Amino acid sequence: MYSSLWTFPSGFFSDFDRLQREFDDSFGGFGAPSSIRSTAPGAFPAINVGNTPTSVEIYAFAPGLDAARLDVTVDRGVLTIAGERTAEPQDDNARTYSRERFSGSFRRAVNLPDDADASQIHASYRDGILRISIARQAEAQPRRIAIQ
Repeated sequence: MYSSLWTFPSGFFSDFDRLQREFDDSFGGFGAPSSIRSTAPGAFPAINVGNTPTSVEIYAFAPGLDAARLDVTVDRGVLTIAGERTAEPQDDNARTYSRERFSGSFRRAVNLPDDADASQIHASYRDGILRISIARQAEAQPRRIAIQ
């Protein structure tokens, strides 16, 4: 048996991880998110959303894409990032045992705050990171009131 209840053979948990991946692949990745703010497993691209006093900042992590194949749109307070990632060419004699890199079309949507100004958006793509900066409406920005 085992020398301790806390030590297991090296492949014990990796077998469970493999089984979970196979289950997710078989049923389209319907597994539950790992936290309340998570998206479904395999959501692409991964995004961070934050704000400053003057803007809403969105970072989409999408390495290996051609910026010309990315499409960023805003409609009714929803920013959508869409595009396509092509599969890498393969050798005709090679057999694939595992594929973790997603290829194909993708689409992510982000609800913008009410004070985001959809007419003032700047997007740039560099080193695999799509940065989208959306100005906040001037009326909604904090301002100091002079006391007389």
